[in-house]
Amino acid sequence: MDVISVIRTKRDRGELSPEQIDWVIDAYTRGVVADEQMSALAMAILLNGMNRTEIARWTAAMIASGERMNFDALSRPTADKHSTGGVGDKITLPLAPLVAACGAAVPQLSGRGLGHTGGTLDKLESIPGWRALLSNEEMMHVLDTTGAVICAAGDGLAPADKKLYALRDVTGTVEAIPLIASSIMSKKIAEGTGSLVLDVKVGTGAFMKNIEDARELARTMVGLGTDSGVKTVALLTDMSTPLGLTAGNALEVRESVEVLAGGGPADVVELTIALAKEMLDAAGIKDADPAKALADGSAMDHWRRMIAAQGGDPDAALPVAREQHVVTAPESGVLTRLDAYGVGVGAWRLGAGRARKEDPVQAGAGIELHAKPGDTVTAGQPLMTLHTDTPEKFEYALGALEGTYDIAPAGTAFSATPIVLDRIA
Repeated sequence: MDVISVIRTKRDRGELSPEQIDWVIDAYTRGVVADEQMSALAMAILLNGMNRTEIARWTAAMIASGERMNFDALSRPTADKHSTGGVGDKITLPLAPLVAACGAAVPQLSGRGLGHTGGTLDKLESIPGWRALLSNEEMMHVLDTTGAVICAAGDGLAPADKKLYALRDVTGTVEAIPLIASSIMSKKIAEGTGSLVLDVKVGTGAFMKNIEDARELARTMVGLGTDSGVKTVALLTDMSTPLGLTAGNALEVRESVEVLAGGGPADVVELTIALAKEMLDAAGIKDADPAKALADGSAMDHWRRMIAAQGGDPDAALPVAREQHVVTAPESGVLTRLDAYGVGVGAWRLGAGRARKEDPVQAGAGIELHAKPGDTVTAGQPLMTLHTDTPEKFEYALGALEGTYDIAPAGTAFSATPIVLDRIA
């Protein structure tokens, strides 16, 4: 087998054979195939696509490059959730303990933010003492004793994907749906969960900008999960407007705790409960009521135990940025648009995100929203507050926020976009 013939097959719109796929993934992981050669193959896949058989084999080869986890020893069924990423998307934080409070085990392997999308691990690391890196034994202990764990994937889980993901990020091939789907699903299948709910974001602040691309990605991932014996369902959810009223690490943790305490923004609560119901149904738990678990404090109890089990102090004060800058409404009227992408880039520029995986983030940086589309605003009232430890970044962030919102005359009719746009099963 040689890499040139593999590249030529896909370049010429051919179907890669199982043997070609197995060989090229293994050879790339071992360093036999060079980055520039895999870059050429990734670009050919972006341009010419893959069929379901090819995607399934590509995913299986990436799984086979590392270890597979197993949760059969647990006394409760497992359910996991994956989001394709968005702005203000703190849903994992209240969702994992909520589903655990309803009887499922939630082995949530999460990632860090890159660019305008926030990372779950970055958010949780703003809690003093909390640890993202756990051994497999530690992960199983936390999961068994608290019902939920949120941690980083170990180095042994789909190492081929880690290497290929970094390459795609710098070669303009991130958008290839076969590679997105296999990247996500190789990790989730190798993780060993019994059921999986996918939150596929759609809109300006999402990776998928239009609903047809999102449906194609969702169908591909649901098919991969189903073919591997993992009960998989996908919700397509709106990401044209930021979720909740915060975008940033400690800011989003604070808002998540409000949700667990029975409050919080209505859109965050709605999506958390919708995803919880899907996870519980996929896990075969039919009689639980997620809304009740939020109201009676049991979800909060599981949150506190989960955070403490990973070294965090659930009672500790969260970091607060040293500097703030308030953006006010230039006129009175109805806020009709608040662009998720612009808010995400603004928060990133303030220090809440990173341009490279190795960059540090500011725990207290981000943007706090004081109005959402549909709200009536008055000239001069605060629209958003910018938070950072480095005030020289305010001007840079304000540049990203220019043109991100529209205010229409008072009395203008406004129709909100539903949070859940479609369901793929």
